[in-house]
Amino acid sequence: MTTKARLLLVDDHPDSLEVLSLLLEQSNFEVVGTDNGKQALRLTREEKFDAYILDSWLPDISGLDLCRSIREFDSHTPIVFYSANALDSDIDEAIQGGAQAYVVKPASGDEVIEAVCKVLDEKRNSSAAAAAS
Repeated sequence: MTTKARLLLVDDHPDSLEVLSLLLEQSNFEVVGTDNGKQALRLTREEKFDAYILDSWLPDISGLDLCRSIREFDSHTPIVFYSANALDSDIDEAIQGGAQAYVVKPASGDEVIEAVCKVLDEKRNSSAAAAAS
């Protein structure tokens, strides 16, 4: 039996959080959602996730600052940004801050799912390669 990948979805917009959660759950992911950075940071420290999906704009902390904070204690769990910030500089900052992928809103649910699957596959492949060596 294959276990579902567990995702933390952080988005301050209730509709986006709900719709994306449903789409991810229909694609066989387990989703924990929150609308603020402080709760997200607490969850990342207390629970185990296979990937994080972060929005750039949160009411209490920027997604970039949240990403950097996560990387202070978790360097392995993949981070995917799902944000309306579409400038190359925003994307570059997110990647330099520790994210593995960046999907620009508005994007289809399939694009987000594809990005999440890609970073999870990359993590599995690098873990398998490390175990084999």
